[in-house]
Amino acid sequence: MMRTRQPTSTLEDQRIPVQAKLAAAWTSLMFFYIYIDYFHLYKPGSIDQIRSGEIFVFDISGPLLTIFVVVIGIPALMVMLSMTLPARVNRATNLVVASLYIPVTVFNAASTTWEWASFYALSIGIEVLLLAFILRSAWTWPRTAPSATMPTSRDADRAQQQA
Repeated sequence: MMRTRQPTSTLEDQRIPVQAKLAAAWTSLMFFYIYIDYFHLYKPGSIDQIRSGEIFVFDISGPLLTIFVVVIGIPALMVMLSMTLPARVNRATNLVVASLYIPVTVFNAASTTWEWASFYALSIGIEVLLLAFILRSAWTWPRTAPSATMPTSRDADRAQQQA
């Protein structure tokens, strides 16, 4: 006896709020940052350079580590801010911060040699893709049309002038 295939049900695509998309992208970027930093330790000489008190061409110091905390702390805060800020401020904050982080991310290529170019190109490429997703999501944030019963700013201006 032959069985006929039953049609499978279609999976439902739930609409994901922009805030959740942004928080997920910042979270992905944070996880990726930590793994790339960890993998960097496998680069021959990295640990020896750190033990000698240097990172790239910078002496390891309190101010340098403070800069690192700021550079990594901002995306960490963006996870929470993306879920809690009001839409208008949220959109602007994500556009500004993601735009500023593209050059910060690309700066990581400064310490590379041709031998490590593929590692840095791929890691920086993924980081820039995540930042581009953040920019696109914030830029295309859905807008709501004003309702017919809500006064527009023009109506409020007219009412104020007539008073």
